[in-house]
Amino acid sequence: MAAIIVHCLSDCVAALTAASRTGRAVSLLSPPDGGASLGIGYFTAMLAEAHQLVPGTGADAVLDCGDSPGLALSALQAGIAVVRLAAAGETLRRLDDIAGQLGARVERHWPVPVLDLADRKDPLAAALAYLSGS
Repeated sequence: MAAIIVHCLSDCVAALTAASRTGRAVSLLSPPDGGASLGIGYFTAMLAEAHQLVPGTGADAVLDCGDSPGLALSALQAGIAVVRLAAAGETLRRLDDIAGQLGARVERHWPVPVLDLADRKDPLAAALAYLSGS
């Protein structure tokens, strides 16, 4: 699945529009440590609004929680289906268990390749090119 880092609503809309036009599945990723910089509420609201503006497009969304298990737990409890967490051992095992009980999951690594829409003058064109393989 293609992965695109989104920083704002217009990035989300561009990624979903490009996915719709190309027929490609896409995963919308927060920026690194997006759970702290964007916040759980903003990320959730941004995704909901983007899906209203580009209806009929399905996309996974991943909130990066850096190395903060507390933030990852809060995101899971708030309904975020996929969180990324830089953790290992017992901490990761416990969060994996909690995520599983909530029908969610914890990822440890970023997908590769990934398109970051930061500072793109035309995020739609960038997303279309990326998803089209151009």
